[in-house]
Amino acid sequence: MKKALLVWGGWDGHEPKECTQIAAEILEQNGFETQISGFVKSYDNCDKLKALDLIVQCISMGQINEQQEKNLLQAVRNGVGFAGWHGGITDAFRTNTDYQFMIGGQFVYHPLKLIDFKVNITKPNDPITAGLSDFMMTDTEQYYMHVDPNNEVLATTTFTGLYDGVDWVKDVVMPAVWKKTYGKGRIFYCSIGHAAKDFDVPEFKEIMKRGMLWTAGG
Repeated sequence: MKKALLVWGGWDGHEPKECTQIAAEILEQNGFETQISGFVKSYDNCDKLKALDLIVQCISMGQINEQQEKNLLQAVRNGVGFAGWHGGITDAFRTNTDYQFMIGGQFVYHPLKLIDFKVNITKPNDPITAGLSDFMMTDTEQYYMHVDPNNEVLATTTFTGLYDGVDWVKDVVMPAVWKKTYGKGRIFYCSIGHAAKDFDVPEFKEIMKRGMLWTAGG
């Protein structure tokens, strides 16, 4: 049985505990043994991390110490998968550039109110997005990212430039779902998932399920 550690914390506005519970249920339904932790100190023991198949993180605006970051990166380089959504991994540790290098991107902006936007599938033949059509997200946050060109982008979203006086981003096509490798480990990220209700969108929930399974070697 594959083992997954799900770590939540940080800003409560992203409903990290509730979203993490949903992710754990998805993994359990697919045969995983899961452990949920509300503490970044779960990264204190590198050997325990290396024994996992998957780490799922939801820690927006959190902090990590030097040894915890080193342990996490080493475990992933050694072959442990790492997955997450929204600010849970790309707005987690803002001053840790080695961590950001592993993830492949960093959140920098979203419209200051919750909006509706379309997600466009760009890799319809990839196992994570196969058979899925473009879909809408409603009343949620659209993430503008700084991204690694080494990422394999599976879906995008386009900015209108209508909000907050940032007209210069009009028509910018932004990666919304990507995967990549880091050493022997797999990385999966989806920028959707501001709150637990976003998991009610079937396409998003399916992408997260497939992404986590792929990241764990499935």
